[in-house]
Amino acid sequence: MNPDSIYFKNREVAAYRLIDALPIDNMKLEEWIVIASSYGGFEIAKIVAKALNGKYDIMFSGKIYAPNNEDCEIAVVTEREEVLIHEELVKSFDISLDYVYSKSKQVLEESILKQVNRFRQGEKIEKLEDKNVLIVDEGINTGLTMMACIKTAINLKAKSISVATPILPTASIPTIESIADDLYFVKKLEHFVEIDFYYDSLEELSFEDIEKIKKGL
Repeated sequence: MNPDSIYFKNREVAAYRLIDALPIDNMKLEEWIVIASSYGGFEIAKIVAKALNGKYDIMFSGKIYAPNNEDCEIAVVTEREEVLIHEELVKSFDISLDYVYSKSKQVLEESILKQVNRFRQGEKIEKLEDKNVLIVDEGINTGLTMMACIKTAINLKAKSISVATPILPTASIPTIESIADDLYFVKKLEHFVEIDFYYDSLEELSFEDIEKIKKGL
């Protein structure tokens, strides 16, 4: 790997770099809940929440793939049953909405709700009504998962919704800024490869890993 492409040693370092990009003092004038949009964002959410004197959580979600193509992500469903569809891909592959929604229901029941049951003893993510929400991740790639989480927070009537991530493609910025109140990042790139390309160490996290992070182990 080209060392010039590595911007962050690991998630912890990325979290503190991200804190430097946030208007922390102004934000601390209000209460915040920091929500990770993926397993990889959970450690970052915990560190950022501590800096804001806020709570932290994770929004569980699952990806829906094109038929016969496990590499082509066409939709995301969150634990609150919000489904965000990549409309251009669905149209170009002529995939029916019935397929997307039936697969979303399957992913929700077979995977997401099981995680919710284990992580929060069956409780879905707390009510966000009239709360300032900061959604974070280790990086943004297609932006589909992040957009699904933003839409979920909107539907849960959050007071404000901001997004923070260490790194993202420039192309994702207008889409996120169109529905989020604020977007904070450390690095934006015109030519984006994969998130792990920009970290020295970015091991894949399991459900057990985020349970340990929650417990402070």
